[in-house]
Amino acid sequence: MCIFCKAAKREIPVKVVLEDDDLLAFHDINPVAPIHVLVIPKQHITGVGDVTAEHAEVLGKLLVAARRVAEDAGLSHSGFRVVINQGQHAGQTVHHLHVHVLGGRPLAWPPG
Repeated sequence: MCIFCKAAKREIPVKVVLEDDDLLAFHDINPVAPIHVLVIPKQHITGVGDVTAEHAEVLGKLLVAARRVAEDAGLSHSGFRVVINQGQHAGQTVHHLHVHVLGGRPLAWPPG
């Protein structure tokens, strides 16, 4: 079982920011910004490259949750970044779909 599935089942400790029946948002253990929260579906989906039309509802919920996480963290006015990595070259290290919500400092562009 992947580490994010274990987090969703509360088999490993995470610092929860937001949770509902479908999603879990928690602080990244290796943050790259002052605010770095991961939003994951509780259902295992390997990555955005594996989503289908059947996942449309949970994908929408992921983005709505990302906005709420940013808003609750006070990032609405200063701005925030939402990132989904797909595959090794993009930096995906956990093969469970997840959204990074980043903010709290200026974020350079282009990334990486």
